[in-house]
Amino acid sequence: MKMAEIFVYGAEQICASCVGMPSSKETYEWLEAALSRKFPNQPIKFTYIDIESPQEEPFVREMAEKVQNDEYFYPLVVLDGKVLGEGSPRLKTIYEALEAKGYKSETLR
Repeated sequence: MKMAEIFVYGAEQICASCVGMPSSKETYEWLEAALSRKFPNQPIKFTYIDIESPQEEPFVREMAEKVQNDEYFYPLVVLDGKVLGEGSPRLKTIYEALEAKGYKSETLR
C-alpha cells in the first residue's frame, strides 16, 4: 500500500464564508489526530500548506493559487491530487477515500 499524503491548504485568517468554524491550522491538527486514531499504525503523511507563502512544487503552487483566486474555500483537503473537502471537510468522506486506498479502519473496543 502506497502511503497516503493529505494536504490541508489554508491561511492564518479564517475565510469570510467560514466565520465561526475552526481555522485552517486547527482543521489540519484535528484531521491529523482523528485519522491517526482511525487508522493507527498505518502511514499517512500530513502536510499543511500556507496559501500565502511561496510554493516550490508546481501542483501545490497551482492548488494554493486556486484557493487564493476563490476557486476553492479553505481549508481545502486534498488526497493524492483529489479534493476531498473544502471549508468544513467531512471526516466520513476522508475515511472513505483512505479505505478505498486499502487503509483499514480500527475502532476501539
